[in-house]
Order: sequence, then C-alpha cells, then structure tokens
Amino acid sequence: MTLNKENCLTRAVEAAPLAVFRIFFGLMMLLGLLRFVAYGWVDKLYIQPKFFFSYYGFEWVKPLGSFTYFIFLLCAISSIMVVLGYRYRLASILFFLSFTYIELMDKTTYLNHYYFTSLLAFLMIFLPANAYYSIDALRNSENAFQKIPVWTVNSIKLLLGIVYVYAGLSKLNSDWLIEAMPLKIWLPSKFDIPLLGNMMHLDWTPYFFSWVGALYDLTIPFFLLNKRTRPYAFAAVVIFHLLTRVLFPIGMFPYIMIVSTLIFFDASFHHKLLKRLDKWFKVGIQRFDNSRVLVDKKTRRFSFKTAILALFFLIQLCLPFRYLAYPDELFWTEEGYRFSWRVMLIEKSGYAQFKVVDTESGKWFYVDNSDFLTTFQEKQMAFQPDFILEYAHFLKQNFEKDGHKKVAVYVDSYVSLNGRLSTPYIDSKIDLTQEKESFQHKNWILPFNDEITGL
Repeated sequence: MTLNKENCLTRAVEAAPLAVFRIFFGLMMLLGLLRFVAYGWVDKLYIQPKFFFSYYGFEWVKPLGSFTYFIFLLCAISSIMVVLGYRYRLASILFFLSFTYIELMDKTTYLNHYYFTSLLAFLMIFLPANAYYSIDALRNSENAFQKIPVWTVNSIKLLLGIVYVYAGLSKLNSDWLIEAMPLKIWLPSKFDIPLLGNMMHLDWTPYFFSWVGALYDLTIPFFLLNKRTRPYAFAAVVIFHLLTRVLFPIGMFPYIMIVSTLIFFDASFHHKLLKRLDKWFKVGIQRFDNSRVLVDKKTRRFSFKTAILALFFLIQLCLPFRYLAYPDELFWTEEGYRFSWRVMLIEKSGYAQFKVVDTESGKWFYVDNSDFLTTFQEKQMAFQPDFILEYAHFLKQNFEKDGHKKVAVYVDSYVSLNGRLSTPYIDSKIDLTQEKESFQHKNWILPFNDEITGL
C-alpha cells in the first residue's frame, strides 16, 4: 500500500479528538495558572525581584510590576475561552501571546513544559479545534464541522513524538546510562515515599530508572500509534508521569502529558468522553453530528499557513541539534541546552563571587549577590554562563550610576556537574563587561576536565 498526500494530509477524520484536546488543554492551563497565583509565585518571582534575567533577543520582555497580574488574568480568561471554544481563534492567539510573555519575563524560571505549552499554543492557532462541540459551532452553523483534515490531529501527535523521542535521544550519554547520573544523587533523598521509599537507596535503582526512562521516551510514541499496543502504552504514560510527579516537583507537566496523549486514541473513544461531558453541560452532542467536512482550500491563505507550519516543525526537528555547532561539553557550557527537550539530565551547583573594579581609581570590592538577586536567581546564575554574563553587565550599569567610573567586573566561579568535584568555571582574568551576548561560543568558559560520551 502506498501513502499519498490525500491519505497523509487531507483525508477527513472525526473532529472529536481535537475537540477533546482543546477542552483538556485549556483546563490544564487554567488550573496551572490558578495554582501559580494561589501559591504566591507571581509576587515572589515577578514582582519582588530587583533584577530579571532576559532571553537573548527578548530583553524588552519584562514584568510589569503589579500589572503582571493582568497578564495572568488575560491568560486565564483566554484559556477559559479555549475550553469553551468561544471566539477560538482570538482566544488561542491571546493565550499564546500572554503565556509566552509570562515565559519570557525571566529566564530563571525556564522549564521544558513552559516551552512545550508555548509550542502547543502556537500550533493550536492554526487548528480548527472549535469545529466540534464548541460555542463557536453552536453560534454559527457555518463554523460547525463533524470531520476535519487528518493533518490537524496528526500535527499534535507529531509534536508529542518529537518531544518524547528527543528526550530519549538526549539520555543516550555515559552520565545517564553508565553512571546513572543525576538520579544516583536525587533518588536516595526520596526514602520517605510510600511503597517505593525502601528501594530508593538500593544501588541498582538509579540504573533501572535511567535505562527505563530512556527506553520509555524513545518508544512510547510508536506504541501509542499502534492500535493494539495503545491501551498498554497509555497505562505506561500514566504510571510514568505520575511516578515522576511523586519523585520530583515538576508541577503540572505530568498531567499535561497524560491528557495530551489522549489524542492518539480513536475517535470513538473521544466521542464517549464528550458524551460524558455532555451529561454535565447538557449541550446536546448530537447537534454537532452534521456530517459536514472541513476542506482545506488551496488558496494563498492556505499556502501561507502550510508554509508557517512546515517551518515550525522544521525548527523543532533541527533546533535540538544546534549544540553540535559549539565546542566542549554541552552539559558544562549549556550552549544549545535549552529548547532541546533535555529533561532532568544534569545536577549542577555553583559558586560565583563578583569583583567590581573602578579602573580609574584602582579600587575594587566584592559584590554581595543577595543585594540584587533572590536566592533562586543566585542559585541559577551561579552555573549558567549567559546568566553570569548578563549579571556582570547589570553590575557595571548599577555601580556606574552610583558614581564609579569605567567599571570592570570579574568573577571567581566554581561549578560541580553530576557529582564531580567543583572546578573553576569562568576565566577569572576576563573583564566580563567587555564580552557581549551572542550565539557564538563563549570562549571565556574554562574547559571541562572530563568526558561525557554520547548524544
């Protein structure tokens, strides 16, 4: 049997899976936002700090003081609109922009699942997730479709597959597989976990989790695609992510991944879910079963959308490999580390003492980092070179405003990676204020005195 464009892209399939995904995705986002506000993290992370670390090229994205709560409110309202399928296109754009703005406000809070959420939110702008079981479809029958092109569902599966497979590929290294690092450091502290606590101190446990974790990530998308193995694969998804949630404080990510993988199930499964939901909302799911088929018209608008999505997935496939353009060990320099689905692969701790020199008078002094950074910011800054560089430039600006002339900033820094002894990290003879942030290799990072083999 040969596959053609009709089979792979435009074949009509039931819209129910996309509707279920829209509802659960919106609910997970709403719960996550409410959780963030309820725990006081908006104030702690985005209002109280005196300084914020920026992403290169997005230095203009900053918290807005007390108005930062408005961004979270806008994000929450748009997530509710997504759930309901009300003015969906506008809602999905607003959610993507507001959530991504939140993500970009401070690099200190970077997490893979924030990045994953932004990618999903961007993708959903282009998907007809309001074609079925939505307020938009109820208000205007011209927007109601029982069937949609298969690519709209498969695009979510593809993104999930990329996340899993790349996360698995990143685990194929000697620290993870041979040394069982950093699980060998983390797991013994989990001795108080019910049922599993007693096995956390056993020598073989971190190796078992390391190998099973790599195997799971590399294979789970393919088992989910196969109808025969799908129920067992989904059970593995639930067990795996609930276990990671118990072992590690990673927020909503496990639940987001669990509900996202429902997209792999057949339309009949999603119809059953919607019928159960309909018992609560009493909308009348039969009102959406109109046999209408949404057809992608070959217009200029369609071609533009196709080009945007093709570029989007090309970036997702290529971006994780950008680390190959840099010398030295990725885990040490972290050049090309973010946005590449390298999940929980390293345990790093650092120490950074900054020396400010007035080059005109020759006077110098050491900086108390707690005067400018929160404890969390200082911890993250101490082992990430782009943080160190940005902070050095901030110190220069701050102290020159205080009257010091032609300030130079040096740093004595030490970093420990995956249980290794702490070693010098940044060249202490380099005036960091003379270095500029860019995509080029930071040659003022000292070499890694060890070797980690693998991808």
